[in-house]
Amino acid sequence: MADLNNPKVQKILQSKGFAHLATIGPNGEPQSSPMWFLWDGEHIKFTHTSVRQKFQNIKRDPRVAISIVDPDDPYIYAEFRGVVEQIEEDPTGAFYNELAVHYGSSGRWRGDPRVRLYVKIQRVVGQNL
Repeated sequence: MADLNNPKVQKILQSKGFAHLATIGPNGEPQSSPMWFLWDGEHIKFTHTSVRQKFQNIKRDPRVAISIVDPDDPYIYAEFRGVVEQIEEDPTGAFYNELAVHYGSSGRWRGDPRVRLYVKIQRVVGQNL
């Protein structure tokens, strides 16, 4: 198991790499999607629309796994296992817009109902950490 304070882990958490967020579907099957994220030093934060299956999965079972590859070396990655500890409404899409700026995207919030997801990391594993 890797330490959250490991410099390679911190580099990954502070990167602009895409996080693959895996949830548990209604029949126990895994569901994984690439997503934008931000690390605030305590939580990995995501935005998501509240009308898709992934959000329903999280509401039913908040356990998640997140994998992120080091953008400078694809042979280094970290997997973070944890729980969605907090869900916050984002009626103006402010966090979506913040992530778009962070990732250099010209896209902005399109009016869909959104939430912020706060993932508390419980375990870190990976390769070449």
